[in-house]
Amino acid sequence: MQPSDIPDDYLPSLPPDPIDPVRDLDDNPRYIILPDFRSKFLPDLRDIYIYLPAAYITEPDRRFPVFYLHDGQNLFDPRLSFIPGHTWRVATTADSLAAANLIEPTILIGVANTGHSRMAEYTPTRSPQLGGGDGPLYGRLLIEELKPIIDGAYRTLPDPANTGLGGSSLGGLISLALGFQNPTIFGKLAAISPSIWWNARSILTITAQIKPEPRPKIWLDMGTAEGLRHLRDCDLLHSRLIQRGWTPGENLQYLRVPGAAHNEDAWAARFDRVLRFLFPPQNSAL
Repeated sequence: MQPSDIPDDYLPSLPPDPIDPVRDLDDNPRYIILPDFRSKFLPDLRDIYIYLPAAYITEPDRRFPVFYLHDGQNLFDPRLSFIPGHTWRVATTADSLAAANLIEPTILIGVANTGHSRMAEYTPTRSPQLGGGDGPLYGRLLIEELKPIIDGAYRTLPDPANTGLGGSSLGGLISLALGFQNPTIFGKLAAISPSIWWNARSILTITAQIKPEPRPKIWLDMGTAEGLRHLRDCDLLHSRLIQRGWTPGENLQYLRVPGAAHNEDAWAARFDRVLRFLFPPQNSAL
């Protein structure tokens, strides 16, 4: 897909100079990479990035929730990110929040995108103009192949109430679609700046038809600098979710982020709020 295939006001803007120093993860025993993960459903190899909370080491009898995130190259290591030096800073954010007892210590799983196949794998329906539509196969990779490996190798809480799925842009779109289709797997969803525009806004049609049980908890957001049409689309999705039975502030949180653009720095700046809503500490009533 060429940049011209995407609406002009949806193109990522160039972030400012890096404000986060390069984080050296090489010697961190809680950061693990599974290279060249192979699937029988999709042809491309991809790396899997695993980040364990500090409590995983200090509390050997404890089990932990898991948050699966797309575009794994952009999450942890500034040497791998789409724009070098600019990541979501998920490791430092999660560690800080867990240390302050503001979130439940959570295992973070970053699933790398495959570059040329990213659009196809992160779209739930096939567009007549742009193609795509391999999202259901990507979902099988996550559910039938990756999740059993993670649950088998690590001390996870594998139930839907403790399993999240999230991403930005097309990653936010596929998180919603897979979460709606698999509510007994993913009980927490993060749709950050989701690409609602895809295929004539087909996600709105999907939303109008769903009756997921159990109902997943959803974080939804859009930056005000991402374009008026995308804000309006997100407003509409928010309204549709309420019509389908979600309750704002309880199992649905929608945030319009003032001045936020469509890039890693913007998503990093609010990832703490995503974690606090989806993974509050067990002793919290939130």
